[in-house]
Amino acid sequence: MTHHDTVKIGMMSFGHMHARSYAKCVNELVGADLVGIADDNEQRGKTMAEHFNTKFFASYDDLLNAGVDAVIVGSENAKHRKLVELAAAAKKHVLCEKPLSTTMEDGSAMIEACRKNGVKLQTAFPVRYAPPIAGLKELVGSGQLGQLLSVSGTNRGMNPGGWFTDTSLSGGGAVMDHTVHVVDIMRWLTGAEIVEVYAEIDNMIFGKDYEDMATLTMTFDNGVFGSLDPSWSRPKSFPYWGDVTMEVVGTNGVVGVDTFAQALDLYSDSNMNHSYQHWGGNMDKGLVESFVNAVANDTPVEVTGEDGLAAVEVTLAAYESAKRKEPVKLPLVS
Repeated sequence: MTHHDTVKIGMMSFGHMHARSYAKCVNELVGADLVGIADDNEQRGKTMAEHFNTKFFASYDDLLNAGVDAVIVGSENAKHRKLVELAAAAKKHVLCEKPLSTTMEDGSAMIEACRKNGVKLQTAFPVRYAPPIAGLKELVGSGQLGQLLSVSGTNRGMNPGGWFTDTSLSGGGAVMDHTVHVVDIMRWLTGAEIVEVYAEIDNMIFGKDYEDMATLTMTFDNGVFGSLDPSWSRPKSFPYWGDVTMEVVGTNGVVGVDTFAQALDLYSDSNMNHSYQHWGGNMDKGLVESFVNAVANDTPVEVTGEDGLAAVEVTLAAYESAKRKEPVKLPLVS
């Protein structure tokens, strides 16, 4: 990419903690330029603009009118639709934080707004770009495992607190927060769609009105069976925030992946705790780079809005299943 092809990017909201990582990645990429930041929390926006050495814009409209080519939406889950529709109307390409939406209606409207305005919509599923997961995809694709029989995964984490536990902003607890990453990887690995979901959900750790524990089982249209633990079951003292592990069973073999195991154990006397110091590839950078390249070269995004919505649908089906105490068929009837 030649220098004048630099993609100008704006950040819309730092509500979600991942927005910081994405902004850092934009600053590190040769082909991208972080033009500015807008945030409905003015103090946070100004702090972030200073931290990332860029300009703070008083409103989202001001940012969209500042010559940006594309935006990264990092707001609270329930606010995604509003910001994506704003960006699409201004003809800006969008990378939207996961989960894409908290309802099927919002997600469909976001996809439609981007389609109508001729802009790209990419869902932020960075796990596809983690080297261990990319390696797993290659292995499955090579046929060495034979026919796939089952995929079991985990995305256990700590309770992030803040707005994540305010369901009016988050759309749900651990299930909404942690189902979508692994479901996306499962769809990507199997090349199949999920046709049935059964879930058990509870709030056994924090005892509040949001769920902190769950288990999901899923049936794919090609007969593969999937299971997932998306619980917020990590204690505060755990060495790292969460995990993505997977075990894939095929007729010729079994492969296990621990996505975040590329790390050193640090036992620190200064703060008396054990932490993981990550040394592996930067999956967020892979995600942002793929988005920037799609915008620069006008090629399709690698992770679509439809991919984002498919993962949301499984999440909503899990809630429905837990409520009905029985398996739920997909697609969901709205």
